[in-house]
Amino acid sequence: DSSLKVTGIDFLKSQNTRQHHTDAYNIKNLVVRRGHPFRVQISFNRELRPADKLSLRFGIGENPMKNRGSLLSLKPEREDSNGWKISIVKKDGKECLLSVTSSPNAPVGKYNLHVKTGTNIYKPENGVIYLLFNPWCEDDVVYMANEAEKKEYVLNDTGCIYVGSAYSIYDRPWNFGQFEDFMLEACMYLLDKSKLSLTERRDPANVSRAMSALVNANDDNGVVLGSWSGNYIGGTSPMDWIGSVTILQQYYKTKKPVKYGQCWVFAGVLNTVMRCLGVPSRCVSTFDSAHDTEGNLTVDIYLNEKGEKLNISFDSVWNFHVWNDVWMKRTDLPNGFGGWQAIDSTPQEQSQGRFQCGPCPVKAVREGDVYLPYDSKFVYAEVNADRVYWLVKKVNGKDKYFKIATETQDIGKNISTKAVGQNRREDITREYKYPEGSKEERMSMQRAYSFIRPSGLMPRSGYASTVEALGRNTQPLVPNEPATKTGLHIEIKNTEPLHPGNPLELAITVKVSTPGNWTIDLTGSCQLQYYTGKVQANLGTTKETFNLEGPSEMQIPMKIAPDAYMKTLSSVEDEVLILVTAVVEVRETKDKLTKETSMRFHYPPITVQMPETAKLYNDFTCAFIFKNKLNVTLENCKLLVEGLGIFQMTTFDQGDIMPGRIMKSEIVCTPTRLGERKIIAKLISNQIKGISTEKAIIIT
Repeated sequence: DSSLKVTGIDFLKSQNTRQHHTDAYNIKNLVVRRGHPFRVQISFNRELRPADKLSLRFGIGENPMKNRGSLLSLKPEREDSNGWKISIVKKDGKECLLSVTSSPNAPVGKYNLHVKTGTNIYKPENGVIYLLFNPWCEDDVVYMANEAEKKEYVLNDTGCIYVGSAYSIYDRPWNFGQFEDFMLEACMYLLDKSKLSLTERRDPANVSRAMSALVNANDDNGVVLGSWSGNYIGGTSPMDWIGSVTILQQYYKTKKPVKYGQCWVFAGVLNTVMRCLGVPSRCVSTFDSAHDTEGNLTVDIYLNEKGEKLNISFDSVWNFHVWNDVWMKRTDLPNGFGGWQAIDSTPQEQSQGRFQCGPCPVKAVREGDVYLPYDSKFVYAEVNADRVYWLVKKVNGKDKYFKIATETQDIGKNISTKAVGQNRREDITREYKYPEGSKEERMSMQRAYSFIRPSGLMPRSGYASTVEALGRNTQPLVPNEPATKTGLHIEIKNTEPLHPGNPLELAITVKVSTPGNWTIDLTGSCQLQYYTGKVQANLGTTKETFNLEGPSEMQIPMKIAPDAYMKTLSSVEDEVLILVTAVVEVRETKDKLTKETSMRFHYPPITVQMPETAKLYNDFTCAFIFKNKLNVTLENCKLLVEGLGIFQMTTFDQGDIMPGRIMKSEIVCTPTRLGERKIIAKLISNQIKGISTEKAIIIT
């Protein structure tokens, strides 16, 4: 009578992964989601008898032990205390088909499977099973009911991130690539590196908070090193990435931070990590986003007498900022705060001693419940702070600060994400905020203010220690729209397309709606600034005084010659925006108003030529065409292209492209994955940092 021994185990990978929506992961091991059954077929040296002892042992971590909950020993038809169970589906001679169901709140991670029969232990090769969060399982806290949303927020490995400015939003295609080689391994490495306990690994709130810390390199040698210096020698300029795959692969290989990232890079990588682990996730862009260092809901902007913005504030308003929303029930909070949670891995402020941010319930931001964890005050300020303008004047050789205006409806505009199943921008501002000026918005604001208690309104740049001309006027609880006696209104726009190498033709329109004869003083300035609000160059100013017979308007043109800005444009490694600031005063009433608008340069497009469909493993040619329609030479052009499941990231050096010249590059593609695949192309040069495009092809 021989003892029962296992002779082999089949993980039935293709049927299991199809049922678990994990068939896209490029890995030889079995990947399954928690709370759903999967099957394994075990072969023995003889038939299984009623008296035989059989157990499956799942171990997680370095040294799995039963009393720590890191080793589960499962016997057929007996539910384990941790909520796992196995059952025999059918016996057939020496074969036995088993069904294994993990607990819907099991710790996520890598499990080692051993099979124990009597005193024998069988250790299969590739016996490591990856267990992920499961948005398809109603008992998992990341459960998402809508099928199309899961397809977008969990399974879509491409997308786009919205950038630019509120005046000109554009999309930057991004490859998330969560199923590519080494992506899952890199995420598991980060989970181990996070030092989360097994209990903490059950909850996506803990996991997403830890990942927001680990995607930046601060404090923990995480994935991406941030830099806003404008000098990216020794690394890749943040503008040059087109996806997360190269970044995470390099990090996993070297275990050293990858240089360099800015907010959309952090958000792109964090999105990949969260989708890879099975948590529904989306990139969220907020335009005119406040970085309020003091948490008093105001951001100070300083202007000199020419109306130019000065780089002296501790606070800043970023033209855009990108973070992520992850979807989950919050078991640690009162009911009603489940759903989307904001997390942010751009290192801005420390939270509990580390550069991490969130998860913060989006609903808490909307309702003003800013006492709820995590970091809801900071996120609230990012979308709700007031912008306060100060004029810095020299009086007897000393800087004096005069408050010009408070803008209450400027911050947190056009909050955007990619629409579900479509290549278009979806505006989700309403999920973060009630409509400006509505009753609900005022209630929410009063609620938030009661927790934040803003200190008196004082300018607080490093230089503003001498405040005289100002009383300590504290902010009213509900700031009103600055009502002017003359119904003053300013509009700023470009009158011609903003092509690099051409004059920038801009116009400031001043309107008054109240009858009467008004004397208007206008100060206008044009500058180049980074998206973080930091001024890079002053291009020109204008001062005009004119009379308006209300109600009427006057348009003041501003023209900036190419020589004023081309040198700066070619010498910086970041994309810069054109900032126009206008300060208007009505002499008779002392009404003052300030307005600023950021605009991006306009570029010629890249065209992608390829068939609409192709067959699996059959080569096809893809061509990238670019005509330089600008009247400046584009120097040191590089074309970056990547197609997930088609070809690896490739760079073409194109040298200089003269005005009117056409560049054409071709690549031979071999599709290795079915369905709709996307190709992303990006052209960068000294003068232009980001012309990108994407094109889809169906692989049959």
